[in-house]
Amino acid sequence: MPVQRTPLPSLPFTTSDIPGIGGTLKQRPEDFLVEEIPLYDPCGEGEHIYLLIEKRSMATFEAMGVIAHHFGVRHDAIGYAGLKDKHAITRQVLSVHVPGKKPEDFPMLQHERMGVLWADLHTNKLRQGHLIGNRFSIKVRGTDMSRALVAKRTLDRLAHTGVPNAFGEQRFGAFLNNHDIGLALIRSDFQQAIDLLLMPLPEHTGAHLEARQMYERGDFAGAYAAFPRTLHTERTVLRLLSRGVEPKHAIRASGVRALSFYVSSWQSSVFNAILASRVADGTFSTLLEGDLAFHHESRNTFEVTDEVLAAPDTAPRLATFEISPSGPMWGPRMRRAAGPIDRLELDAIEQSGLSLDALIAFDRAARGMIEGSRRPHRIAISDIDVEGGIDEHGHYVRCTFDLPRGGFATTVMREVIKPTTPEQTPPEED
Repeated sequence: MPVQRTPLPSLPFTTSDIPGIGGTLKQRPEDFLVEEIPLYDPCGEGEHIYLLIEKRSMATFEAMGVIAHHFGVRHDAIGYAGLKDKHAITRQVLSVHVPGKKPEDFPMLQHERMGVLWADLHTNKLRQGHLIGNRFSIKVRGTDMSRALVAKRTLDRLAHTGVPNAFGEQRFGAFLNNHDIGLALIRSDFQQAIDLLLMPLPEHTGAHLEARQMYERGDFAGAYAAFPRTLHTERTVLRLLSRGVEPKHAIRASGVRALSFYVSSWQSSVFNAILASRVADGTFSTLLEGDLAFHHESRNTFEVTDEVLAAPDTAPRLATFEISPSGPMWGPRMRRAAGPIDRLELDAIEQSGLSLDALIAFDRAARGMIEGSRRPHRIAISDIDVEGGIDEHGHYVRCTFDLPRGGFATTVMREVIKPTTPEQTPPEED
């Protein structure tokens, strides 16, 4: 029986009065360039080798696997500041824990889709969030170069209002069902989680389809052999199922990192649903009584009361992106909003098919996998530049800009392009 996917929330355009330029993203990896803006530089000593890598058409987790194999370490010895797009050329820093060794103790890494631009030592492991943001250079194809002026209008508007801080499609996977896997895990429905991970979908073709059909028939060993080696989670689960391991233990063997990502995808879908309602009613960039305001520099929050709304410095702080309204990355220890805002955020959990009690029970069983946090409803976009041109592949409009950590360039480009179908903004990675 085919698995059912829960549709993702649809985010209204915040620049609906400006026409889209049309076109498509990521026709070629070189059309989508991403460069990480580091929070700090390595100090030159310590147990961790920092590597600036450039990768092409390669997911971050795949790159981490290549590096772990090259240095002969476990996957959890690799640190990263953020996930980067697969269908792109990206530059990012990874760390490798190799006590007592230096970069020169290892041979040069050779890989057809990844290279090392520099290596140095540092005292700590690179952690998620250890970056200022990312710089993007994106070419839109299938549009006329003259549309560059329209694209600039959209980006200038977003610089004024802020970019809705929605999670891009890459957070939900190539087949847009990671949030459903996360929901099944929170419910402790491990068989459903595995079916969502491994069952065939209409989009599957070739080796993917064959492997998933084998799983559907109960041929776990055959499916394990047929799945691409890069799909570590799928292969781990299938290997254990073929040995008669129960679904609960098979899915858990994929590791905390993979399971946490699926759970965070569910959190992301709930956040997007709340943000969509705030964009629809025009309040994503304004504070309401009961909100928790997010201070962008400290990343702390404070309650929005009548006194805060009436304070003479509140409007200027909003206008300069010092503060913004926030939404929930739901978890039992997350700070909750008040009044109608809290009710809106609770309703979003229930509409996803979960209860707060179930979330608390999962947290107890999973030992803190879903602590929860607040995320700003908008982020600033800066260093904007737009140009139109023609190259050997035809017309293009190139948009460059910086986003702070956690921001998705596809959310920005969705406003620029204004696609009429989901296929016009292909998913990236994760």
